[in-house]
Amino acid sequence: MSVVPAKEITDYPWFIRLFFWKQRRTYGRVLDPGLLWGRSPWVFAAVALLYGALDRRSSPLSPALRSLVTVRVSQINHCAFCVDINSATLAKRGVPMQKIEALAAWRESALFTADEKLALEYAEAMTITEPGVSDDLRAKLKLRWPDDAIVELTGLIAFQNLSSKFNAALDVPPQGFCVAPAQSSASSLSP
Repeated sequence: MSVVPAKEITDYPWFIRLFFWKQRRTYGRVLDPGLLWGRSPWVFAAVALLYGALDRRSSPLSPALRSLVTVRVSQINHCAFCVDINSATLAKRGVPMQKIEALAAWRESALFTADEKLALEYAEAMTITEPGVSDDLRAKLKLRWPDDAIVELTGLIAFQNLSSKFNAALDVPPQGFCVAPAQSSASSLSP
């Protein structure tokens, strides 16, 4: 598993085992990050609820766009687990594997729409410390999306940074959901 071992399922509080039950129904097994977050039950519950709020059907962002952003942030943060599960979700949301495989080099690819490229540019600017989010990029976002959608996109990117940095730091391995490129190359990070 990772640097920190899981506890026996029965050692987790009852309300955390409810989250595990949901994971088994959704993914066929309890996810390794859940076993780790579950060591801090109240934090895990809050993180799981936040994820649910961001990944709801009524989001102003399309499911495919949300998944593209989460995979890209996961690539940048070198989170093998996150790339694995988010790529599988992206494929389930109808995005062809060719596009998933081109994600690290999205700037050079004709496979991505203008909305997708803007969201990916924003995800990279938020994730990579330098140069960060510029006033020009904020202005492009305002021209493309309403304020509520920008806030939602910002929250999603911030959440995925939290999740992927947590998993990468604890060396959570992929669980075999999808075979997709896990790492980004230096050239794919430059503007």
